[in-house]
Amino acid sequence: MSSVADQLNSVLQKTARVIELCNALQEENDLLKQENQAVKGALDNAKTQRAELEEKLRVLKLAKSIEGTSEKTLDIKQKINDFVREIDKCVVLLKK
Repeated sequence: MSSVADQLNSVLQKTARVIELCNALQEENDLLKQENQAVKGALDNAKTQRAELEEKLRVLKLAKSIEGTSEKTLDIKQKINDFVREIDKCVVLLKK
């Protein structure tokens, strides 16, 4: 009879140990979930910051390309004037 009692006692001790391990794993799981949420938040912030920086870079590149020297500006104005003259000539020809 003692043998059955010992076996039952052993099963109860092992069950208690399994419950303790389960609780410990649950706590670890909860901590990992919190850490995961924090990392996701940091990633979202980094993505937002990256998008803002990319937009600033795009604007800076555009500003740099427009900036140019006064020669470029004069060149562009001259080309626009040439195009306008060409268009005017075409309009006159179409009216005939």
